Amino acid sequence: MKAVVLGCGFVGARLARLFAHADWEVIGVTHSREAARGLANESFRAIACDITDRVALAEASILQNADVAISAVSSGRGDADVYRSLYFNGMQNALEILQPRSAIFVSSTSVYAQRNGEWVTEDSPAEPQRETGRILRETETFVLAQGGIVARLAGIYGPGRSVLLQKFLEGHAVIEGDGQRYINQIHADDAASALFFLIQNRAKTGVYNVVDDTPLTQSEIYEWLAAHFKKPLPPRGAINTHRKRGWTNKRVSNAKLRAVGWEPRFPSFREALSFLL
Repeated sequence: MKAVVLGCGFVGARLARLFAHADWEVIGVTHSREAARGLANESFRAIACDITDRVALAEASILQNADVAISAVSSGRGDADVYRSLYFNGMQNALEILQPRSAIFVSSTSVYAQRNGEWVTEDSPAEPQRETGRILRETETFVLAQGGIVARLAGIYGPGRSVLLQKFLEGHAVIEGDGQRYINQIHADDAASALFFLIQNRAKTGVYNVVDDTPLTQSEIYEWLAAHFKKPLPPRGAINTHRKRGWTNKRVSNAKLRAVGWEPRFPSFREALSFLL
C-alpha cells in the first residue's frame, strides 16, 4: 500500500510515521527543500514539490499510483488568494494529476460559524463568515464530489505548539469578555491517529469532525492553568472579533468519528498538559 502525504508538517509528519510503522510505502511532500531535508532521518521518504504547480506534480513520478493521498497542507498566515491557490487549486491538481485511489482533505472546524455555544455536528450548517473559510468549503465540496473524505480538524496543539499555553506562560493571555467562548482543540497525535484510522478502516466518503471529547471555555482553560502553575488569572479584555477565520462560539462534536471506533488519547487539553511541558 502506498500513501502520499501532501503537507508533511506538524500533523502530516506524524501521520506519515503511522503509515511507515504499518509497513506502507510513504512519500511525504513538503513545499521547500529545506523542510524535506529536515525529514531526512525519518522512516519515510520526503520530497519537495509545489502542489500548486501542475507541471511539477506531473514530473514527480514517485507520487503516482498512490492508494491514498492526504492533503494536510497549511497556509501559514496567508490571505484568500493563498488559500485558493494552496487548498482548492492544490487539491484539484493532486486529484486530477496524481489520481490516487482515495483521498482525504484536511479542513477546519472554523467553517462552522455558530456563535451561541451550541453543539455542532457534521450535519450542522457550515457557512463561514470569511472568504478563507468559504474557500475551504468550496474545496470540501470538490473533494466530496470525487468520493473523498473531509476531516475538519479543531485547533491543533502539541509539544512546542500550544497558543493558549504559550500566551499564558509569557504573560500575554487575555480572558476575552466573560470568558465563556468555547475552545475546540485536538492534540496533533490524536489528529494524525484519526486520519490514519479513517484510512485503515476504509471510512465512507463524507465529513468527519476531528476534535477531542471536551470543549472548554476560555475561562475554564485559564483557570486550570492558573491553578496548575500557581499563577494569577490573566486579565480580562475586549473580545477579538477580527480573527482570521471569523469569531465563533460553538462546541464541536466528535460523536460520528467515535461511532466508527476512533477515540482520542487525550480526551481534553487537561490530560495533555504534562506532555506539553
